[in-house]
Amino acid sequence: MKASSQLNRLIDVAAPYWAGEAEVFTTYWRWDKRTRETDRAWLALQCFKEVWGASTDGKKKGLFLGPLEQLTEMFPKIDTGVDRHEVLDIAEGLWAEFAHYCAFADAYDALALPGEEKINPAALYTWREDNRMPGRAEDDALTALRNSHGERYGKLGHRALRFTEGGYCTLFSEGMKLRDRPTPGHEKADRAIAEACTRVYDDEFGHMLKGVVGLDSEGLGDADWKLMMEMSVEQLKGRILMRNAQFGKPLAGARLGEILAGKCKPLPFDYARAKLAA
Repeated sequence: MKASSQLNRLIDVAAPYWAGEAEVFTTYWRWDKRTRETDRAWLALQCFKEVWGASTDGKKKGLFLGPLEQLTEMFPKIDTGVDRHEVLDIAEGLWAEFAHYCAFADAYDALALPGEEKINPAALYTWREDNRMPGRAEDDALTALRNSHGERYGKLGHRALRFTEGGYCTLFSEGMKLRDRPTPGHEKADRAIAEACTRVYDDEFGHMLKGVVGLDSEGLGDADWKLMMEMSVEQLKGRILMRNAQFGKPLAGARLGEILAGKCKPLPFDYARAKLAA
């Protein structure tokens, strides 16, 4: 399958921002302010994302209870009013997100000292509300931006979210590399982080591809593609700010400005794995 010129252009536009998000992680791994406590702080927020997602409005449904309620409501209607494959998609998504939570929760608990509190989904919600995690403001700002795009532009706005979601899996791909290239003084943490990222990467890459490859089947016009690029860049900048805050702001000053301006060497897109011809 050959990607359209518009999809190629969108990927080219996004690639420097994917590289910018990756630079947050590679800078943090070797940052002199990195500690066991900062590792646990960013892992806690990642766990929150995997189990609660954007559930910050008091409804407390998130990526586990929300789909679980959907499945409960759908069950009596399977193959009579609801397609079985739609149910399967939701069930697979529920399994995947909770598996990802388990991966990062295991890493968090592996770094605990004797007597320190273990992580759990209910505690995560409370910790975030109590501002015990870094990056809450930036995470909320990104969620608000995504929501505003969806409300203003409908399906196209939601499609932009699917395209930018995961940031081309850079947290997981860069985290996996720590297995073979641990940072001196952080070997235990790096083994735990690499294990978590390895467990999550394939799922997230496949999920990310669904947000990219399917764009050519949406029947978008030139104006739609232009708007998609604008929304995607805005969201990808928000992702960089969110990730930088999540990791304690290892990037700052002129370099952060360059990254937000898209002045990173583009991260190559794996067309072969996506089964696309550029």
